Amino acid sequence: MPAPERIPPRSVTPADSGLLTVLAKGRLTVRGRVREASNAVLYCGIEYDGVSASCVYKPVAGERPLWDFPDGTLAQREVAAYEISEATGWGLVPPTVLRDGPYGEGMCQLWIETASGDGDAADGGLLALVEDEEPADGWKAIAFAEVGEGRTALLVHADDERLRRLAVLDAVINNADRKGGHLLPTADGKLYGIDHGVTFNTQDKLRTLLWGWAGEPLTAEAVEVLGRLADDLAPGRPLATRMAELITPAEVEALRERVAALRTTGRHPEPSGDWPAIPWPPV
Repeated sequence: MPAPERIPPRSVTPADSGLLTVLAKGRLTVRGRVREASNAVLYCGIEYDGVSASCVYKPVAGERPLWDFPDGTLAQREVAAYEISEATGWGLVPPTVLRDGPYGEGMCQLWIETASGDGDAADGGLLALVEDEEPADGWKAIAFAEVGEGRTALLVHADDERLRRLAVLDAVINNADRKGGHLLPTADGKLYGIDHGVTFNTQDKLRTLLWGWAGEPLTAEAVEVLGRLADDLAPGRPLATRMAELITPAEVEALRERVAALRTTGRHPEPSGDWPAIPWPPV
């Protein structure tokens, strides 16, 4: 008799319940490597109990040491960023877990298909270079940039609610590398941010393209979210306990202090002047 036909696994989306279980327990199959990344980033398939997905696996063994991030691992900070994103209720970071894999412990994160139809980073019309001195309606100025032959252009980002939420999240987690290529808009209108390995430093390291709201009052929604975060990060609360598993005690305390500072000022942070404000390369 012929062998019974194998039922193909069901694919999943970021909203599917049980996805974290698939990421944590599924069988990883390496399909390729993202060559542009400075650390080992492996594109994988994952399957568990008849459910399949594509994901990114970043083994700790493939991380390059960073002098200004001497404690913990990039993988742990990636997971910590996901936990904070989930606590805000904004869902800005793809589902992310810490697990063992073919090359040891590492971060495993759901692969996000962008609006362009592939998994490559695409700004989806969220960033632009314009010849004008001021941004048009619906856009926010970032900085002037050299575009060759002695000319400059104004770099702008969209005045977009999703980006504004991400700017708040980045201020909370102290993101030192928010590039344009880390913005993943999807066909269903959602936006995800990726690559959060250089976060949670005790010193001010915020480097981002999302400076358009610098100094402006936070939205009422953001103020409410920060209030909940402050409560959730109190010693003994589940989120605080989870953070203590992923980052150092000093980094947890600095996280609390950043949330408190944002609540006190009620405004988006401005560049400190002590650290380059925009990552390089910006995309």
